[in-house]
Amino acid sequence: MKALLEFKSQVSENKREVLASWNHSSPLCNWIGVICGRRFLNLGDNSFGSTIPQEVGRLFRLQYLNMSYNLLQGRIPPSLSNCSRLSTVDLSSNQLGHGVPSELGSLSMLAILDLSKNNLTGNFPASLGNLTSLQKLDFAYNQMGGEIPDEVARLTQMVFFQIALNSFSGGFPPALYNISSLESLSLADNSFSGNLRADFGELLPNLIRLLLGTNQFTGVIPITLANISSLERFDISSNYLTGSIPSSFGKLRNLWWLGIRNNSLGYNSSIGLEFIGALANCTQLEYLDVGYNRLGGELPASIANLSTKLTSLFLGQNLISGIIPHDIGNLISLQELSLETNKLSGELPVSFGKLLNLQVVDLYSNAISGEIPSYFGNMPRLQKLHLNSNSFHGRIPQSLGRCRYLLDLWIDTNKLNGTIPREILQIPSLAYIDLSNNFLTGPFPEEVGKLELLVALGASGNKLSGELPQTIGACLSMEFLYMQGNSFDGAIPDISRLVSLKNVDFSNNNLSGHIPRYLANFPLLRNLNLSMNKLEGRVPTTGVFGNATAVSVFGNENLCGGVREMQLKPCIVQASPRKRKPLSIRKKVASGIGIGIASVLLIIIVASLCWFMKRRKKNNASDGNPSDSTTLGRFHEKVSYEELHSATSGFSSTNLIGSGNFGNVFKGLLGHENKLVAVKVLNLLKDGATKSFMAECETFKGIRHRNLVKLITVCSSLDSEGNEFRALVYEFMPKGSLDMWLQPEDQERANEHSRSLTLAEKLNIAIDVASALEYLHVHCHDPVAHCDIKPSNVLLNDDLTAHVSDFGLARLLYKYDRESFLNQFSSAGVRGTIGYTAPEYGMGGQPSIQGDVYSFGILLLEMFTGKKPTDEPFAGDYNLHCYTQSVLSGCTSSGGSNAIDEWLRLVLQVGIKCSEEYPRDRMRIAEAVRELISIRTKFFSSKTNITESPRDAPQSSPQEWMLNADMHTM
Repeated sequence: MKALLEFKSQVSENKREVLASWNHSSPLCNWIGVICGRRFLNLGDNSFGSTIPQEVGRLFRLQYLNMSYNLLQGRIPPSLSNCSRLSTVDLSSNQLGHGVPSELGSLSMLAILDLSKNNLTGNFPASLGNLTSLQKLDFAYNQMGGEIPDEVARLTQMVFFQIALNSFSGGFPPALYNISSLESLSLADNSFSGNLRADFGELLPNLIRLLLGTNQFTGVIPITLANISSLERFDISSNYLTGSIPSSFGKLRNLWWLGIRNNSLGYNSSIGLEFIGALANCTQLEYLDVGYNRLGGELPASIANLSTKLTSLFLGQNLISGIIPHDIGNLISLQELSLETNKLSGELPVSFGKLLNLQVVDLYSNAISGEIPSYFGNMPRLQKLHLNSNSFHGRIPQSLGRCRYLLDLWIDTNKLNGTIPREILQIPSLAYIDLSNNFLTGPFPEEVGKLELLVALGASGNKLSGELPQTIGACLSMEFLYMQGNSFDGAIPDISRLVSLKNVDFSNNNLSGHIPRYLANFPLLRNLNLSMNKLEGRVPTTGVFGNATAVSVFGNENLCGGVREMQLKPCIVQASPRKRKPLSIRKKVASGIGIGIASVLLIIIVASLCWFMKRRKKNNASDGNPSDSTTLGRFHEKVSYEELHSATSGFSSTNLIGSGNFGNVFKGLLGHENKLVAVKVLNLLKDGATKSFMAECETFKGIRHRNLVKLITVCSSLDSEGNEFRALVYEFMPKGSLDMWLQPEDQERANEHSRSLTLAEKLNIAIDVASALEYLHVHCHDPVAHCDIKPSNVLLNDDLTAHVSDFGLARLLYKYDRESFLNQFSSAGVRGTIGYTAPEYGMGGQPSIQGDVYSFGILLLEMFTGKKPTDEPFAGDYNLHCYTQSVLSGCTSSGGSNAIDEWLRLVLQVGIKCSEEYPRDRMRIAEAVRELISIRTKFFSSKTNITESPRDAPQSSPQEWMLNADMHTM
C-alpha cells in the first residue's frame, strides 16, 4: 500500500482524480487498477506524468504490471527486480529514459517484457539471457544501440522478439539462429549488416513474421526462406541485397506481404521477373513491393494470375520493358499500382478499366503511348493519377471530372493537345495538378477558382493564351504556381490573397502592366520569376525583391529600380510642369538667403558624412548591407574585414591557396584561438560574384553533413579603401583538393604529397562525395543541386575524408511532393565546368539533381582511369564516358579478365551509369552510394583501413590497367 501511495503522490494533480480510491480508508483490493486476487496492477492509458518510484519494488507478490500509454519519465527502477513473481511487465508508450536495468535479468518467471516506444538508451543487457521463461520481448522505438549479446541464445522459449527502430549494429545476431521457437522477428530500422546465413529458413522454421527492412544487409536472399511454410509477412526492403528474388517463394502459401523494395536485386538485363509467375501460387498475397531494384525484362503475362486479393503492387523504379499485359484487369482488388520509371511502352490495355478499386496509379516516366483512356473516370476511389513523362497524345478526357476524390493529377510532359477541360477544374479535392510541357491551347478555364484545396498548379510549356483568370486568386491554399512558357497576355491577376505562395513563375509570356507591390508582403515567397514579359514600372525592393537571387525580371525593358544586384535602370521621376510667376524683389532676396543657408547646411552634411565614413572604416562595423541581413543573420557571429586582413597577413600571396571563378582563397589564423581557416575573398567586379556569395549563404542555411565543408562565418563590409568587401570563411582542409592528388600541375605541387592515393582511399573519397550529394538531394528540407561537382571542389582533411565545397552555383530546388517540379523554377546562367557539366545544361536545361549525378559520374571515371574529361582525345561526341564504356566492352568481348579487375569494373560501371547522356537513364545517387559501399564491403576487408588494397588485386595502378585494357580493344 505504501508503494502505491508513493506513486500517487508523484502523479500530477490534474490526474489524481483517477486514483481517488487510493487512500487509507479504502481496502487495497477496491483501488482502481488493482486486482488483488490475481496480483494485477493495471494503470495503463491514464496519461500519468511522473516517475516510477523505487517503492514499487516492495510489491513482492505482484505478477502483472501494466503502466503503458502514460507519460512516465526517468529511469526504470532497478528495485523492480525484487518483484520476483512478475510474469508480465508492460511499460510501453511512455517517456522513460536511460538504460534497461541489468537487474531485470533476475526476474526468472518473466514471460512478457514490453519496453517499446520510450527513450531508452544504452546496450542490450546480457543479463536478460537469464530470463529463460521469456516469450515476448519488445524494445522497439527506442534509442538503444550496440550488438545483441550471445546470451540471448538462452531464450529458447521466445516467440516474439522485436527491437525495430533503434541503433543496434553488427551482423545478424547469431544468438537468434538458436531460437527455433521464434514466430515473430523484427530487426527493422537499425544498422545490422553482413549476409544472412544460407540455412536461415532451416534454423528458424516457425516464423510467421520476419521484418528486416532498413538495415545494411548484403549478399543474396537465402533460398531456404521458402521452407518456412508458416511465413505470412516478409519484408527486407532498403538494404543492399543483390542477386535474384527466389522463385521458390511460390511455395509460401500463407504469404500475404512480400516487401523487397529498394535493394540492388536483378542483373540490369532481360531477366529478373521470373519469380512473378511462381507467386501466382501465393493465393493469400495482398501486398507485393519490389520497386527500386534492377529488375529487367518484359513484364510477364503471368502477373495477371496473381492473387485476386492483391491490393498493392509496386514494380516502379526498375528496368522493366514491354507492354502492360492485357489481362491486368484480373487483379480486381488492386488499390495501388506502381510501375513508374521503367521502360514500358504500348497503350494501356482495355482491361485496365476493370480495376475499379484503384486509388493510386503511378505510371510516370515510361514510354506509354495512345490516348489517356476515359475509363479512369469510372474509378470512383481514384486519388492519385500520375501519367507524366510518357507519350500520351490526344485530348485530356472530360471523364476525369467524375473522380471526385482525386488529389493529384500529373499528366505533364506528354503530347496532349486541345483545350483544358473545365470538368477537371471542378474536382473539389484536387491539391496538385500539373499539365506542363504539352501542346495545350486556348485560355485557362476560370473554373480553377473552385479549387480551394489546390496547393500546386503547373501549366508551363504549353500554347495557352488569353488573360490569366482572375479566379486564380480564390485558390487560397496555393503554394506553387507555374505558368511560364505560354502566350498569356494582360496584367498579372489579383493574387493578393494567396499569402501561402512559395514559388511563382510567370516568365516567357506576354504579360503587361506593373508588378503588384503586394508580392513584397508575401512572407513565404522564395522564388519569383517574371522574366521575358512586357512589364513596366518600378520593381519593389522589399520582401522577396530584396534578394536578387530569388527574383528574376530580365527581359522586361521598361522595368526600373529594384535592388542594385538586378542592374536595372533607375526610375526617373518627372515633375509636372507649371507656369512660373515673376518673383518680386522681396521674394528674390528671400530666395537668395534661403540658397545661402541651404549651401551652408549642405557643407555641414557633407563634412559630417565624411567623418562618419572615416569612423565607419575605423570601427568597420560588420553589419553588412541591408539586403544581406536575411541571408547572413543565421551565422553566429560575422567577422570584420580587419580580422580577416590580420588573419591572412594582409591577404598575402604566401597565404594564397587557390583561385576560383569569383575570387581567391587564402589560408589564415583567425581569432584568439588561432583557428586555421580558409578565407574565400570574392572579386565583386566579376559578373555573378555577388550572386555566388548569396547562393553559398543561402545553401548553407540549415544544412550540415560530415562530407560538406563547414562554413564558419561570413564578412560583408567595407575594405580599408571604402570599397565593398565580401568573404566566406570555411574550415581549413589541410590535405588540399582532390585534383592536387589526381592531376598535379607541376612537380612542386606533386611533391606536396609523399605518396599517391591508394585504391581504397579513392573508393572512400568517392563514397564520401556521393554521400554528400545524397544528403543534398534527398535529405535536405529542400533539395540542393550543387551544379559544379569536380575534383577541385572536393577538399580533403587530415584523414583524407572528402568534403564537397564551393556552392557558388548551387540552386535550392524547392519541392512539394514530387521530383517533376524540381526543375520548374528558372535559374539563368547555369555554367559549371567544361567536361563535368551535364549535357542538358548546354541546351538550356535547368539545374537538377540529375545534373549533379552526371558530374559525379565523370569525377568517378577520372579518379579510376587517370584521364581528365578535357584531355586531348576527348572531343565532340567522344568523351570520357564513351571511352570507358568502350574499354569495358572490349575487355568483356576479348575475355581479358586480367586486363581489368572485377572490382574496378564494378566501380567504372557506376561511373558510366551516373554519366549517361539523358537524365532519366542515370543511376540515382542513393543507388550509387549503395553500390559503392557494396563494392567496398565485398573487396576490401575493412572500410576503416584505407591503405589496404582489394583482395587479389594486381599491384598496378588503375591507369596501367586501363592502358592494358586499351591494348585489348585495339
